Amino acid sequence: MNIELDYPLKSLNSFGMDVYARKFAGFTTLEDLQELHTTQKEFNQGFILGGGSNILFTKNVDGLVLKNEIKGIEILKEEGDDVYIRAGAGEPWHSFVLYCIEHGFAGIENLALIPGQVGASPMQNIGAYGVEIKDVFYCLDAYHKEDGKMHTFYNGDCEFGYRESVFKRKFKNQFIINRVTLKLSKKPNYHIEYGAIRQQLNEMGIKDLSIRAVANAVMAIRSAKLPDPKIVGNAGSFFKNPEIDIAKFEDLKKEFPQIMGYPVSNGFVKIPAGWLIEQCGWKGYREGDAGCHPLQALVLVNYGKATGEDIFLLSEKIVNSVFQKFTVQLEREVNIL
Repeated sequence: MNIELDYPLKSLNSFGMDVYARKFAGFTTLEDLQELHTTQKEFNQGFILGGGSNILFTKNVDGLVLKNEIKGIEILKEEGDDVYIRAGAGEPWHSFVLYCIEHGFAGIENLALIPGQVGASPMQNIGAYGVEIKDVFYCLDAYHKEDGKMHTFYNGDCEFGYRESVFKRKFKNQFIINRVTLKLSKKPNYHIEYGAIRQQLNEMGIKDLSIRAVANAVMAIRSAKLPDPKIVGNAGSFFKNPEIDIAKFEDLKKEFPQIMGYPVSNGFVKIPAGWLIEQCGWKGYREGDAGCHPLQALVLVNYGKATGEDIFLLSEKIVNSVFQKFTVQLEREVNIL
C-alpha cells in the first residue's frame, strides 16, 4: 500500500481549495482497507474522501486522508419488475445513473448530474426533483473503523431524513461504505411535476415519455442553473431548505406574502432556502473571490483564489442575515472541515 506524504487535495475537492493532507492513500478493495487498518495508527481517525463534492476544506488535513476508489456495478437479481443492482462506493454517481438508464432500470433518473460518488448517496440521502435515495435504497455494506468487520445496513437501519442518515449523526466517522444496493424497476413511475421538469420536457418536444427523456430534462435544468465546478469552484447547494412548523409559516406569510412553502410530514413546511437568501440581497454578491452565484443563491462559489475560510465566513453572514430578517435558521448541507 502506497502512502503519500503532504498530498495535494486541490483536484480532489469541487471547491478547488488548495490544501494538503499530511498522509494520503487510496483504496480499491476490502483487502486494501484491512491493510491500512493494521498498518496505519491514524486509521480510526482517518478522513474518508469520496468525490469531494460536498465538502469545504478550511485548512490542511493534519492526519490521514483515505480516498474511496471501490468500483464495479453488478445486477444481483431480478424479481418481476424489480431489479436489485449493486455498485461500488467509489463509482461516480452520474455514471451509475447513466448505466441504469441504459439498461432500462427506473428510479434514479431524477437524480442525474448530481456530483459525487455512489457511497455518498445514502450518507447524504441525496435528492432532487421529488426523488430521494431512500425511495430506492435497499442496503449497503460498510466497514467499521474500529472492529474491522463488514456490516450490512438495510433501509430502516439508515434512519433517513432530509439530507440526513445515521452516518451523519449517530455513526458519524465510524463506518466506511463499500457497496450500495438499490432496488430499481423495469416499470417507470415518473416524477415530473416537481420544479420545471414538465416545462423542460415540453420545450424539448418530448411526446413519448421515458426515463432517458426525464434524465435529459433534469440535466438541462441543472446545467442551466448550476455552475460547472470544473470552471467555477462550488459544491452545489450549500444550504438545506429549512423546515418550519405551519404556524410559523403562516405568520411569515402575513409579513412576506410572496414566501413559498411546501407541506412535509408532521405539520411542517419546507421553505426554499434560495428564496430566503435572495430576499436578503445575497444573490450575485461577491467578496474577493468568494461569492453567491448570480443564477442560484443556494450556491456559494470560489471564483479562483478564495480560501475555505473566505467561503465559510460568507456563509456565516448569509445565515445571520436570513435569521435576522425571517427568524429562520439555515443549516449548511456542505460538510466543513
